[in-house]
Amino acid sequence: MEKERIYGKKQTASANAAAGGHSNDTKKQPAGICFDRYRRKWMLGMLTLAGAGMIVSGCGKKEEETVPLPEPQTIVEEETMPDEETIVEEETAAEPEEEDTHEGEAKSFLTGEWIDETLAKQRPVSCMIGNTDSALPQYGIGQAQVIYEAPVEGGLTRLMGIFQDYKQIEKLGSVRSSRLYYAYYSMGFDAIYLHYGQASYAQGFLESGQIDDLNGLDYAVDKAVIYRDTAKKAPHNAYATGKGLVAGVELKKYEQEYTDDFQGYYQFAEDEKPVELSGPTCQDAVIVQPGYLINQPYFEYNPKDGLYYRYQYGDRHIDGNDSGQLAVTNILVQNSSVRTLDDKGYLDIATTGEGSGWYITGGKAIDLTWKRADNFSPTQYFDSEGNEIVLNQGKTWVCITDNSHLDRVHIYADAAQMQ
Repeated sequence: MEKERIYGKKQTASANAAAGGHSNDTKKQPAGICFDRYRRKWMLGMLTLAGAGMIVSGCGKKEEETVPLPEPQTIVEEETMPDEETIVEEETAAEPEEEDTHEGEAKSFLTGEWIDETLAKQRPVSCMIGNTDSALPQYGIGQAQVIYEAPVEGGLTRLMGIFQDYKQIEKLGSVRSSRLYYAYYSMGFDAIYLHYGQASYAQGFLESGQIDDLNGLDYAVDKAVIYRDTAKKAPHNAYATGKGLVAGVELKKYEQEYTDDFQGYYQFAEDEKPVELSGPTCQDAVIVQPGYLINQPYFEYNPKDGLYYRYQYGDRHIDGNDSGQLAVTNILVQNSSVRTLDDKGYLDIATTGEGSGWYITGGKAIDLTWKRADNFSPTQYFDSEGNEIVLNQGKTWVCITDNSHLDRVHIYADAAQMQ
């Protein structure tokens, strides 16, 4: 009898009858369909259709149905499927970060941070800035990398900012007169010294040629560097600009780069390895009061950014250029011998020799000893065990205090203790 292939299997008429059909039927009935594990879902669908009469599985006659074969499926063996961990690893895998070689950069002598190598070689400018209530707000002071504050006559203080990138300063001042000890502090940084006049005790040194200074009393310097702000009254109306400072340095033909053997002033922490103060003299330092009588300044530590924010005259200490509050990473309190020179109250402050003090950073303070061999050398700072102090990278404020009035200096563990 003629054989017919049904879904890939041959079946005879006798076999069909044995399966429950009639041997004299001329219509072919599908029977004995072979299943495999990959077609079970498809066959369940076929059985559902058979219940609806589309496929005859019992006795009787019916037109032969042509059932389309299912589309071939690509079967993936379970063992070849990637597991979940593999997928996550493939999705999250990233190229290793390239090490920053700081090409074209060098570390600043003033902050220890990476800056443009050309700028790092540039000698800074230091500037005397008035700090009386009537002189506020000061301008440009927030762009200084190092700020010195020391007493002057009448219980006031004056500031000296040291600027690495002075060419970019929009407005700087008010520019005020020099005191001899400030000129000596500037010398240690090999800075070009800007001031407008001086106390008589400083004049001889400033005119000796031992320091590169820009003195506003010099008519040529005044014309090149200084301008008057008509909104301010003298003597708080003299200001400089970055463009003026460049003109003044070129006018005086001062060297604009450090000498090759310049070693810098401070020791700074390595990258990503900040200093965390400890030791026998370590104490919490959230509030620091240097003890100046008139402006009554203090610094408050912010643990979120690791900076000490400056206040004076009962308010935030701001830069008039951007209204930003002054803030520094490090505070050095340098106790020094102070004496009065005359009935006008001019002071002499010892800038060489040695003395005591405190180093404050990261919410902590330790005792220090400072030493300076001569006025042409940097001041060195040592901890209680004789190790040279390492500063955290960033800005530094140096408070020169009278060692005969150390009871005015206060370091508090929290703001609630502040007097």
